[in-house]
Amino acid sequence: MKGIAGREIRGLPLGANIVCADNTGARSISLIDVKAYHGKARRIPAAGVGDMFIASVKKGTPEMRSKVVYAVVIRQKRPYRRPDGTMVEFEDNAAVLVTPDGEVRGSEIKGPVAREAAERWPRIAAIASIIV
Repeated sequence: MKGIAGREIRGLPLGANIVCADNTGARSISLIDVKAYHGKARRIPAAGVGDMFIASVKKGTPEMRSKVVYAVVIRQKRPYRRPDGTMVEFEDNAAVLVTPDGEVRGSEIKGPVAREAAERWPRIAAIASIIV
């Protein structure tokens, strides 16, 4: 995992419902906690593109439902600025399920993956079909 340079816009607070963009059997997950989040007193933790977080599976196959899993954000609706000045926003909030070590659990990713997530997580970049 590589660090992120610059200021990161975190658009997914605790409790956010996120689409699962891989083929693990989970369809919708809910954000429980953000890993390595060092916030401020009384501020609700939030996740941004490329962040690993802990989630609960809300919709999916019966084997996956109500499991607590690790995931990485690959798309977010809230616009954020890249170092070159361009603004990026996606049409949905999406994540892929990973192991605590960062290995991707699925074998394919549906839809585009943000460049920030692909640079930070090489395993996600390896199976991504489109990197934006």
